[in-house]
Amino acid sequence: MAHPLRIAPSLLAADFAHLADEIRSVEAAGADWLHLDVMDGHFVPNLTFGPPVVAAMNRVATLPLDVHLMITDPWQYADAFLDAGADLLTFHVEVEEGGDVAALLRHIRARGAKAGLSVQPDTPVERLAPYVAELDLVLVMSVFAGFGGQKFMPEVLPKVGRLRELGFAGEVSMDGGIGPGTIAQSRAAGTNVFVAGTAVFGAADRTSRIAELREHAAAGASA
Repeated sequence: MAHPLRIAPSLLAADFAHLADEIRSVEAAGADWLHLDVMDGHFVPNLTFGPPVVAAMNRVATLPLDVHLMITDPWQYADAFLDAGADLLTFHVEVEEGGDVAALLRHIRARGAKAGLSVQPDTPVERLAPYVAELDLVLVMSVFAGFGGQKFMPEVLPKVGRLRELGFAGEVSMDGGIGPGTIAQSRAAGTNVFVAGTAVFGAADRTSRIAELREHAAAGASA
């Protein structure tokens, strides 16, 4: 099944003092999803926002909220983010020793959201094999989670094809260093969701930038 191409601006790169305006700006510019990076200061060194801020964003947003939990204990916090309005909720396979991953994925889906798992650049995608049947989305990190503005790592691209070999038929997202110069190769590998932070929020004309990203992605798909 072919999945639609989606551009998901990462609000980690937005101006936090004007989040409502930033959300309206990228929605008007043609975004498909809004990507929210949640960091706990433990799984990754940085801290970002918790459920109250996600709930505030949800009151403004009209697009799906794609919430990426870069946290050690998603079992403890998943319901709070679902209550706050997460439409997609993704956590990291690297924390799998902390609880029952398949059960949490099923719980997320039972609550009406889409469930995802993410893999760091140095994590083999085969770690996802036991969970393929419970997944709607896989988020392939093309930088190490926790910091914005890192350089795209093309060595992660073969993971997308390997996911299909493992039987995963859902949406594949890529996060990290996505911009006009990297989106085509990511699309050519089979990615359909592109998380872009500074490439969108740092652009003088966000509408033109999102259109440019789509154009480059389309070129990658036909390459």
